[in-house]
Amino acid sequence: MAEPLPPTRPRIPGSGLAKGLAVTLRTMTRKTVTEQYPDTQPDLPPRTRGVIGLFEENCTVCMLCARECPDWCIYIDSHKETVPAATPGGRERSRNVLDRFAIDFSLCMYCGICIEVCPFDALFWSPEFEYAETDIRDLTHERDKLREWMWTVPAPPALDPGAEEPKEIAAARKTAEKLAATQAAQTAPNEPEGGEA
Repeated sequence: MAEPLPPTRPRIPGSGLAKGLAVTLRTMTRKTVTEQYPDTQPDLPPRTRGVIGLFEENCTVCMLCARECPDWCIYIDSHKETVPAATPGGRERSRNVLDRFAIDFSLCMYCGICIEVCPFDALFWSPEFEYAETDIRDLTHERDKLREWMWTVPAPPALDPGAEEPKEIAAARKTAEKLAATQAAQTAPNEPEGGEA
């Protein structure tokens, strides 16, 4: 046989209203945490995703960022130029030259795929977020504007002091030391041995 339910207390009319007002009164006595945004700037984490900056010198127009973008908001135009041979008898090379690099931030969903797939570190996150426009067509930033955002990109975090040195830096230091030793040996004057007079 099922146990009988405990008796319920009778509901007092207006008790829900009193509970709601009690919550309101408790909240009114606490210090507010609202930041008055235009007057005080928010304290953002160091690697905040704001806008994408372009380091144009590193861009090789490989088009990986435009191909991988799920929103198709990156527009790249380029042309090929012929570079003369570096050595006599060598062959001419062709290279891509960037004509247009634009990102339409009205379409961008800030996923960061373009930054991750760039093999030459040409795209970076900038913490700037104040680039609202009155016309949606002005949210397409051309390469000049993207280059301006590059100057607001923070420096990467410092390496752990306890970590071992990267192999590339160690190899570069050894090569530089060998080169310095070779140059020092070549520039040292040849002194006669035995101290002849």
